[in-house]
Amino acid sequence: MYFTQDMVQQAEERYGTPEIITLNYAIPRPEYEFLRATQKHRRSHDVTLYLYHEGQLAVMRKPVYPEGAFRPPSGGLKPGESVEEATAREATEELGVPLLLDRYLVRVRVNFICGAEAVFWTSHVFRAALREPGLPSLEPQDHEEIAEARWVTEEEFFGPVRQALLRMGSMGILYRAHLHDYVWRRFGWG
Repeated sequence: MYFTQDMVQQAEERYGTPEIITLNYAIPRPEYEFLRATQKHRRSHDVTLYLYHEGQLAVMRKPVYPEGAFRPPSGGLKPGESVEEATAREATEELGVPLLLDRYLVRVRVNFICGAEAVFWTSHVFRAALREPGLPSLEPQDHEEIAEARWVTEEEFFGPVRQALLRMGSMGILYRAHLHDYVWRRFGWG
C-alpha cells in the first residue's frame, strides 16, 4: 500500500483526526476478482470526497452505473502522489472543479471477504470545499471513467439516487451506500 502511515499522520495534522470504523462484507467471486483486478500497484485504498455547497452535494456516475446511480467521487493515490495532489486530480477528473480539503472525516477499514480470501481496503473520507464562490457546473474531464457529474439535494441523494445504487446489487456499491449513510448521520449535510 502506498498511502503510508506518514501520509495518514500528515493528513490528520492538517485536517483533523478522523473517526475510525471497520466494516465487513462477504462478496461473491466475480466481485472479488474485479476488486483484485483494480488493485494497480497493489493499491488497497481510496480517498472519497464530500463536496457540499449551497445545500447540494457533488456526485458522479460511472459509465457502468445505470441512469440515476450517483455517488461522491473517489479514487486512489498514485505512487509518490500526496493526498492533496491526488484529491485535486480526482476532483478535476471526476467533477471538473478545483477544491480544497477541509476536514478528514472518517477512515474506514473494510474487509471484503470471499471464502477464505479477503481484500483489506481503507477508505479515507474527506470533506472538501470549492476554491471559489458560486455553484459551478460540474464537467468531468475523464470521460472514460466518468459518465456524468451533477449536484444533488439531500432528498435526491437519499431517495432516487440511493435506490438506483442499491438496485445494482453489488456488495461494493452496498458498502458505498452504507458509507454515505454513516457520513450523513455523523456529520450532516454540509
